[in-house]
Amino acid sequence: MKNNFFATDRICSFFSPNKIILGVGVAKQAGREAKFLGGEKALIVTDPGVVKAGLLEGIQESLMSEKVRVGIFDRVEPEPPARVIDECAKLAREENYNIIIGLGGGSSLDTAKGASIMATNKGKVLDYTGMDMVSKKGLPKILLPTTGSGSEVTRVFAPTDETDMTKKVVYSNFNFADVVMVDPLLTISLPPDLTADTGIDALVAAIEPFVSVTATPFSDILAIEAIRLISENLPIVYAKGDNIMARFNMSLAAINANLAWQSGGLGAVHALSFILETEANLRHARATSIMLPHVMDYNKIGNPFKFGQIAQAMGENVSGLPLYEAAEKSIYAVKKLLETLHISMRLSDYGVSKEKLPNLVEGAMKQARLFPPNPRNLTREDVKNIYLKAFE
Repeated sequence: MKNNFFATDRICSFFSPNKIILGVGVAKQAGREAKFLGGEKALIVTDPGVVKAGLLEGIQESLMSEKVRVGIFDRVEPEPPARVIDECAKLAREENYNIIIGLGGGSSLDTAKGASIMATNKGKVLDYTGMDMVSKKGLPKILLPTTGSGSEVTRVFAPTDETDMTKKVVYSNFNFADVVMVDPLLTISLPPDLTADTGIDALVAAIEPFVSVTATPFSDILAIEAIRLISENLPIVYAKGDNIMARFNMSLAAINANLAWQSGGLGAVHALSFILETEANLRHARATSIMLPHVMDYNKIGNPFKFGQIAQAMGENVSGLPLYEAAEKSIYAVKKLLETLHISMRLSDYGVSKEKLPNLVEGAMKQARLFPPNPRNLTREDVKNIYLKAFE
């Protein structure tokens, strides 16, 4: 397939953390990196699952070997409520921690980002939702992912507002980690279902910017490689979690995908998924997994050439096919991958009844800020029909 053309009068931006370290065993260098950042007293932000998995000890030892004192906040909750972020930040302020170490999945890393900025900014975390509302740099932070969520390389985190059970978003360059340390060894203990969910979540983070109307040369290069890596390696790590090469490739894919969407934007998959997290009590990764094929099926006519490229990257033979048939192959490829991972695409399989449809539509419309980059325009009726497809 031919290369894409980008208008020369467009301005394309690329955002990334200061430093990304990827490699087997790099977590052992956490202490050295913290010391280089001036860390004297580190607060490790994590969750009970990470502690139970025994992933905390190695990070503690690395920090203490460099004479960095260590405290632990292990009360992170899934889809982190704003109150948890504020509690963590309060601890960081009151105990005079001068560096934050985020260790875990997306929820722990989001909490670490929020605690970092709220340790130095006044008020509550929900005061800073929106674009570039944070006025002051937070505490230095090192982020170490354990799930392959990709949150470690983004400039965004999404606290849950428990007053109306909606997810709010804080965009700021101050959210970027000073150092990202991606060690595939930290992901080996991830069970198959979470491996599948986080892998598909990374696939969503690659597909949405690739087909976006705001795609850039940066997002295209990163996204298509992430799609290829995920398609080839996710079934392997689902079947054999200790395959270190496949884990490495999935870690790289998550980095690429999440760097891609920061340049190219997200879309309707995320817009229609957020409400499922609060209304149906689903993890973010599973919610996006469910909605991905249904939104792709709706979107495919908006950018059939790009959808054909997705199919090709996922191993489908599109040679000689008409444009729209090639695009259709991408939905087939995604559905086949979800079936391999035993991820249902039907909302009813998760206890979501059609009686919830009005709530789902209303929740999705509250995320309409994500509609403009989408390759196809959406009305309220379109959103309703996509959800109805997800019930079939």
